[in-house]
Amino acid sequence: MTDLVAVWEVALSDGIHKIEFEHGTTSGKRVVYVDGKEEIRKEWMFKLVGKETFCVGAAKTKATINIDAISGFAYEYTLEINGKSLKKYMENRSKTTNTWVLHLDGEDLRVVLEKDTMDVWCNGKKMETAGEFVEDGTETHFSVGSHSCYIKAVSSGKRKEGIIHTLIVDNKEIPEISY
Repeated sequence: MTDLVAVWEVALSDGIHKIEFEHGTTSGKRVVYVDGKEEIRKEWMFKLVGKETFCVGAAKTKATINIDAISGFAYEYTLEINGKSLKKYMENRSKTTNTWVLHLDGEDLRVVLEKDTMDVWCNGKKMETAGEFVEDGTETHFSVGSHSCYIKAVSSGKRKEGIIHTLIVDNKEIPEISY
């Protein structure tokens, strides 16, 4: 990877993905790697600016690398996810998902709740869940190994805050992480 010009890390529901981009400005080469696997390879591209579009993760999320000339032989590389700049995408994602990281049975787990669909992901796998209405909200139940888990959703009572989601594993509350 001698022509490596950009590396990004993108947090999706199924995990954190590493995107690497090689751009050979003398050879015209463009190579995109996702999690170390080559997704696109183009040789002898005489047009040095443009776009490369590919998919990332289990949900096949659309990603585009934009290549723009900024001056002479200097180039700028920007990553878009689902048509939004990476920064905007991540800001929006923090509003539409909750993420928890915990250590269970000697393994690091990353649990993600997609608030719009109520899908629950654990280390890249979509979990089988069962929803249940309870006195003060809802509970979405699932298991990880022999551990009983659920995400409790209760109203904050404040319009701006909306619904508060809490992950409970073996009757213990797990703190949420923020990006």
